Amino acid sequence: MSSISLLLLLFPILFITFSLFATPSSSAVDTFVFGGCSQLKYAQGTPYESSVNSMLTSLVNSATFTTYNNFTIPSSTSQEALYGLFQCRGDLNNADCGRCVARAVSQLGTICANSCGGALQLEGCFVKYDNTSFLGVEDKTVVVRKCGPSSAYDSDALTRRDALLGYLGAGDGSYKPYRVGGSGDLAGMAQCVGDLSASECQDCLSDAIGRLKTDCGASKWGDMYLAKCYARYSKGGDHSNGGDGKRFRHLVGWWFLVFENNNDEEIEKTLAILIGLIAGVALLIIFLSFLRKVCEGERDGK
Repeated sequence: MSSISLLLLLFPILFITFSLFATPSSSAVDTFVFGGCSQLKYAQGTPYESSVNSMLTSLVNSATFTTYNNFTIPSSTSQEALYGLFQCRGDLNNADCGRCVARAVSQLGTICANSCGGALQLEGCFVKYDNTSFLGVEDKTVVVRKCGPSSAYDSDALTRRDALLGYLGAGDGSYKPYRVGGSGDLAGMAQCVGDLSASECQDCLSDAIGRLKTDCGASKWGDMYLAKCYARYSKGGDHSNGGDGKRFRHLVGWWFLVFENNNDEEIEKTLAILIGLIAGVALLIIFLSFLRKVCEGERDGK
């Protein structure tokens, strides 16, 4: 195939790929919250890469039938074990859950390329895989803490906020991984990952809600994401509309990308830049190769 033919073939493919990532999501379910990657990398073409691809495919396929599932690919003589799970927000139907997980897996493949482990939280779903077993393990590590602007002191508003959070954190011994509540213009939500037991879920949510009360004080809204659960509240629909942009956070063996303003356009722009750079380099190489062949052709014709 000639260079110019290859150029004409690749340009629309690269343009479409770039456009898919550059176009902001129309659904709040797809809004990016955080992404994290293991610092360990695997080599391309290895059995572990095949396991990761198989795991992510299984997560996407399963999400069209249920809102939570986990998978384990056992170890063998040629590779170590791999663990993975997904969970959708409790109010999503299977169709929306499937779309959310598919989008999360797509972004995870870009952010955590060749990483032995990765985790990504969107507004509507959570996806994680790793070569170290985390299934059924309670983890209350703070991943994201975001608090909105403080409002003027209002004892009644604080009382209602604390009552709402108390309702979300109340445990009666039953298994309630997804909890919602409201009081006037206040709304709250809490959820833990489905691999936790009822007692572990309650413990994780109690910790998240306690931190939310302490850290966010009189803020109009607040988010507290721990590794295995989260709790959120907002007043008057005002939620996560401000912040100080994106930043990287290091935890043990992992790095996390957090967009503090919770703006889906930020993650889309970042991914678009990454893919745009790759596409630009590819087009430049093809274009230079084409020019070289043209120059060689001119010399041969003389």
